[in-house]
Amino acid sequence: MAKLVSKVYGDALFAVAKETNRIDEFYADAKGMLEVLQNNDDLNTLMDSPKIVKEEKEKIIENTFSGSVSKEIIGLMRLLVAKDHYKQMASVFEYVIALVKEEKKIGIAYISTAVELTDSQKAAIMDRLLETTKYETFEMHYETDNSLIGGIVIRVGDRVVDSSIKTKLYELSKNLKNIQLAL
Repeated sequence: MAKLVSKVYGDALFAVAKETNRIDEFYADAKGMLEVLQNNDDLNTLMDSPKIVKEEKEKIIENTFSGSVSKEIIGLMRLLVAKDHYKQMASVFEYVIALVKEEKKIGIAYISTAVELTDSQKAAIMDRLLETTKYETFEMHYETDNSLIGGIVIRVGDRVVDSSIKTKLYELSKNLKNIQLAL
């Protein structure tokens, strides 16, 4: 249900952003709102309270964010509250951010290695990703995971390239179990 809510409302907001040539503005607003929703427990507690009626929650949204974000973002937030989808609001903004990044050909790469990479290694990975994907730039997220033993795991969207020693050992062990000895 949450994915459907994100898609329906996110697609609608993105369509408005494109029609009005305000993709950058909506992107900035969505990022800002996502940060507010992720870091403001008091607001979330208030908006989740069954003691406050929807109309009052809509006024809270209007009064709190008017002048800070576009009227379309406020309208979306009020609609989500009215339709009892406040809990999905963050995922709607995450979806919109992802749509904008796709539109602007910004990829997101998650890189896991057993040891910390040097700047030149990071640059080489970035260059290779730019050569082999449709993206024009990347947001790179690096993680050190010593359980990999060696090698690298790269995730871009739903594609994963895993050349870690940990995975190679697992595959070797699986293959060895399937070998039957002929007597």
